[in-house]
Amino acid sequence: MLLENHLELLALFGGCAIGDLTLFGINTGLRGETLAGVINHSRSRLIVVDERFYEELERVRGDIPGIAEENILVLPSGADEVPAAHDLRSCLDAEVGESGADLEFPDLNVAPDKNLMVIYTSGTTGLPKGINNNHMKLCATGMAVSMNLGLGQDAVGYACMPLFHSNSIFLGLMPAFWVGGALSMRERFSASKFADDVLNYGVTFWNYVGEPVHYVLAALSKRFDHDEERIRAEIAGHPGNKFRYALGNGAAPPDIDRFMDWFGLEDVFELYGSTEAAISTFRRLGDPRGSVGEITDPAVKILDEHDNEKPAAEIDSDGKILNYDDAVGEICRVAGDTALFQGYFDNPGANADKYRGGVYHSGDLGHILVRDGKRFLYFDGRTDDWIRKDGENFSALQVARLLCEHQDIVLAAAYGVPCVVSDELVMAALKMKVGSEFDPTGFFEFCEHQVLSGGMDRKWIPDFVRVVDDFSYTGTQKILVRHLKAQHFDPANSADPLYWRERGDKSYKQFTVEDYRALRASFEAAERLTLLDRS
Repeated sequence: MLLENHLELLALFGGCAIGDLTLFGINTGLRGETLAGVINHSRSRLIVVDERFYEELERVRGDIPGIAEENILVLPSGADEVPAAHDLRSCLDAEVGESGADLEFPDLNVAPDKNLMVIYTSGTTGLPKGINNNHMKLCATGMAVSMNLGLGQDAVGYACMPLFHSNSIFLGLMPAFWVGGALSMRERFSASKFADDVLNYGVTFWNYVGEPVHYVLAALSKRFDHDEERIRAEIAGHPGNKFRYALGNGAAPPDIDRFMDWFGLEDVFELYGSTEAAISTFRRLGDPRGSVGEITDPAVKILDEHDNEKPAAEIDSDGKILNYDDAVGEICRVAGDTALFQGYFDNPGANADKYRGGVYHSGDLGHILVRDGKRFLYFDGRTDDWIRKDGENFSALQVARLLCEHQDIVLAAAYGVPCVVSDELVMAALKMKVGSEFDPTGFFEFCEHQVLSGGMDRKWIPDFVRVVDDFSYTGTQKILVRHLKAQHFDPANSADPLYWRERGDKSYKQFTVEDYRALRASFEAAERLTLLDRS
């Protein structure tokens, strides 16, 4: 499926569950050869595509030989007319039965270990990897989350995060399904419509990933002229407000505080986990500020590059880590099993890389704080090869390759840098051709062109740009990205010209010392200053 959030998406999910079939959820941001590669890798026999993505699918149709023309079904979602032979609803009426028809369930014995849904996530190189999720795993996540939240049949979830992603499946759909509750949904996230949806649908819990929390707060502040008392009265005090819990990852502590206050929530559960689901934590009220919850699995450890366990963090009176380099390492699980991780679809090489020598490697960085005998996990970002923005991971190498298609760029490196809200922003270091200068407007227009007709997702457009004379290299002539990442966008770290764009900008602008000071103040207000200083 290549779909935004529609009821038909949930029908496909349920139909595959009942029919002993496997559903492949494709990220709607994929383009070009990556999109074709994922579809070919899945070996799917049929694809259901949102009308708004049909043109992109048609663009790579010649590279997808495994799906017959009649097995490409389109879900109408726009103003254009879809031919009846490809219209999903028309085909269902003609081949299965008219809407509302009482049909018998297929006579099948579906086993719990049947692979129900493959959810693709971005690896460090090459195509995104498909993660297997069988019936047992999906139901287990629904059971665990619903029990942690104390959900019952009156639960109403709100799915505005994409349902091709594990966040909405694990934290939205399955908890509601497990308790026999309800799920309201919007095609895509809208900050301006969020509060009205929550009140109109009687939402009781919501799953999020990072920045949407911040955008909802900004939209409410603008809507009510920055009057917090009025926001509390109109939203938290609304007679139809049934909103009680939010759960997800990546929200800044001050945003969590305001979100709970303005909506009158009982709790916001920050958690750590991935689609692989080998390691997970669940933050509760009273847990240390900024943590993603207690580690209850003794097999979860912080390891260095040689798989040696790292010590717990030592904290000063201001909450700053005194032994950052010693304490921060990869979040791993040392055990003879892989917990709920059921491997990657048709990718034994990736399986061997992820779980080797009895150690599951998450690819994430973190540290542990011990308090009252309990171990609390803190998430410290991604490895140098990944960028995590807006709750999604993608390959830095893939971004750099697309930037190198610019006629005046001879070499590029992309990497994640600190974000004041959550996760990371995208920064690119560019080496220009001799005699060429960086054109702020032209570069932005190039990125827009790559989004519209190339292979770039909009999230991949750099937020910051550094123009370098040359790079530093490893002994094997690879760019030393970790040095660039450590320098990030602090003008004091380099004399290279810096540029940036803010939300809504149609061009890049020079990033000055004054800009950095103002941005640094925002990090301090968000209690995220350590992200800038830890290098």
